[in-house]
Amino acid sequence: MVSTTNQKNYTVPIVMMVILFAMIAFVTNLAAPMGIVLKNQFGASNFEGMLGNFANFAAYLFMGIPAGKLIERIGYKKTALIGVAVGFIGVSIQLCSGFAGSFGVYVLGAFVAGFSMCILNTVVNPMLNTLGGGGNRGNQLIQTGGTLNSLCGTIVPILVGALVGDVTKANISNVYPVMYIAMGIFAVIFIVLYLVSIPEPHVAKSNEQYEHSPWSFRHFVLGAIGIGIYVGIEVGIPGTMILFLADPNAGNVGATTAGFVAGTYWFLMLVGRFLGASVGGKVSSKVMLTGASAIGFILVMLAIFSPITSTISMPVLETSATGALSFGMIQVPINALFLVLCGLCTSVMWGGIFNLAVEGLGKYVAAASGIFMMMVCGGGIFPQIQNAIADATTYMTSYWIPAISFAYLFFYATVGSKNVNKDIPVE
Repeated sequence: MVSTTNQKNYTVPIVMMVILFAMIAFVTNLAAPMGIVLKNQFGASNFEGMLGNFANFAAYLFMGIPAGKLIERIGYKKTALIGVAVGFIGVSIQLCSGFAGSFGVYVLGAFVAGFSMCILNTVVNPMLNTLGGGGNRGNQLIQTGGTLNSLCGTIVPILVGALVGDVTKANISNVYPVMYIAMGIFAVIFIVLYLVSIPEPHVAKSNEQYEHSPWSFRHFVLGAIGIGIYVGIEVGIPGTMILFLADPNAGNVGATTAGFVAGTYWFLMLVGRFLGASVGGKVSSKVMLTGASAIGFILVMLAIFSPITSTISMPVLETSATGALSFGMIQVPINALFLVLCGLCTSVMWGGIFNLAVEGLGKYVAAASGIFMMMVCGGGIFPQIQNAIADATTYMTSYWIPAISFAYLFFYATVGSKNVNKDIPVE
């Protein structure tokens, strides 16, 4: 299998899969900054403004396990084509919500797009590994895809902020260019993937019934909860921060600056992934997750207890008059600086939680992976809770949700990740 893959030139499908990796972040990260638009155009609360994000991640709850089954039934290529087509439809519905002026249509589009993101997430990692022939080359391609994923996560809030401009005039129509770009890329990828030939890794089909399941392992159960909490942190911190900074009664820096600051959070996640990859061979997942969760907790606590009237000049990634990305200094509440720095912490958590949770699972790892994808729905649930608290109290009070979440992940790294079910046969 490996030799056959190496002998053929799979440059085109590799490029398509890497772009799909990027598109997952492009479409997913559109939901949070869209909260600014929804608040202005429809008079939505913070809770309602994050409903698009909630709908996007809620789709994972329904599609996580079926996506894996779909690959078993029809293969990676056809599953990827379905995911791309569904993504095109989802973004199209969001586009139509602007013409219809309908909040409900937008949320529906975000939900449909979420199905696509879940399917594509299930496809791209193993497919890139296969196209690279496995081994170091396969891992290199996955890292490349992950880097572009972070890059898109950086660019999207900056683009939305720049297009919206004056928050008091924000309208879905302002973001049409971003949606047109997404639809165009999906259309091109669909055509190219349909025309090219890619290998289909062998998937063993067996009717063997196991006595146990991943749920039989305590450290996996706690880890599955942890992955849902982690995605909630990753999305909730910048998502709520955008609303805080753009709010005239809170951060009051405007939608454009809020987008720049949030983009810098995702840029630090990109930096963190580079650093994590460089030390990953020397530092264990347990140590890395322990340190990241402890530092993240401290940073969020500093944000909660710092007065929003205290400001600081911080470097942010922004667009110049010519459209080029560059760093500039912007005056923001000091709370935002602490929250942006959390990006360095969240960047290394997914891999650490996954590795600790599946350690010692043996033949149950495949089923565990499907459950993990389902638990990504935490990225919709926890930010929704956080913004309900922001509506009822203050933005900074809502950050107790990420603070408690970091504390849980610290507990999991130090105590909960220990395999106490070694008596269960896994071979």
